[in-house]
Formats: sequence, structure tokens, C-alpha cells
Amino acid sequence: MREISESYRYIVRSPDVRGGNARVEGTRIAVHDVIGLLLNGESVESITASRLPMLTKAQVYECLAYYEDHRGEVDLLVARQMTDDQR
Repeated sequence: MREISESYRYIVRSPDVRGGNARVEGTRIAVHDVIGLLLNGESVESITASRLPMLTKAQVYECLAYYEDHRGEVDLLVARQMTDDQR
């Protein structure tokens, strides 16, 4: 059985940035920030045009790819963020 390495072109983790959560390289925008917007009805186009215009569509799609591979982790972070936003 061959080992498959998980690598993402635009997604990084740094222990001292955003609590070590996955984020878009070169930004403080976490994957769960992007996924939260998408789950709340934003489209890739609206995110890159107005919500987070510093991101490219490729970066947003890679956030989605990361989400598919780490759904439990990201869902938990999105839920926490939504709870914090409602306080």
C-alpha cells in the first residue's frame, strides 16, 4: 500500500498564527473563516469579489479541498466561531 502525502499549495499552519489552525498562506484568513462564509450562503465569486477580495478563487477552492479532507476539524472551528459571533 502506497502512502499518500497530503500537501496543499496555499494552505499552511503556524503555531503562532490563528492558534495554529489551517490558514491561507500569506494571510491571517483561516480555512474555517472561508468555509463559514460558504456555509452561510456566500459563493466563491462573492467571497473573492467583496468579502475577502485578497483571496483568489484557487485559494478558496483549496480551502474547500482542505475542508473535504478535514471536515470534522473545520466543522468544529466553524461552530465555535458562529457561537462566538452570536455572543
